[in-house]
Amino acid sequence: MTMHPRLPGELADPGSLRDSDQSWPVSSSDSKYESPYVSLRIDTIVDPSGGEHARAVVQPNGAIGVLAIDEHDRVLLVEQYRHPVGRRLFELPAGTLDVPGELPLDAAVRELAEEADVVAEQWESILHLLATPGYSTEGWEVFQATDLSAVPHADRTQREAEEADMAQWWLPFDDAVAAVLSGRITDSLTVAGILAAQVLRTR
Repeated sequence: MTMHPRLPGELADPGSLRDSDQSWPVSSSDSKYESPYVSLRIDTIVDPSGGEHARAVVQPNGAIGVLAIDEHDRVLLVEQYRHPVGRRLFELPAGTLDVPGELPLDAAVRELAEEADVVAEQWESILHLLATPGYSTEGWEVFQATDLSAVPHADRTQREAEEADMAQWWLPFDDAVAAVLSGRITDSLTVAGILAAQVLRTR
């Protein structure tokens, strides 16, 4: 163990630093809400000194996002109304893992076709992240999709509710990065996916 020479904390070994599993004891758990899409419980956890603390745990289905890039290096964004924040947001095509037994890649293929009428020949997983680990178990995976083509009109999904009002946009990749950094695109999965792709291009 090597401490920082001037500030609190240890010097990390870049090759070995990673998140790890740990579970503090739970003295009680109280289910507050359950649905096919999300549940809420209150756990009382016991810290290493024996203190007890109530913690809300939201359990949504996991989700995926798709960074679809065409042959001219344009990124596909969907513009969608989001009621909780009262805004129309520009986002990567995305969706929840709400089909029992469906693999994340299969969900990504499905969501890209359902939300944007697009299919892809090439797929690559580029990012895993936890949405809001302070109170939620939700994990996300972002896939990059290339070699794109349109879903035939006869096979396209009839979109409903907010998705029926959805619009599709193609933005040059560099402009998408600029939109993220200027705060014009704020959806967290979209921000993370675009910036991860930018980093991967420079490695």
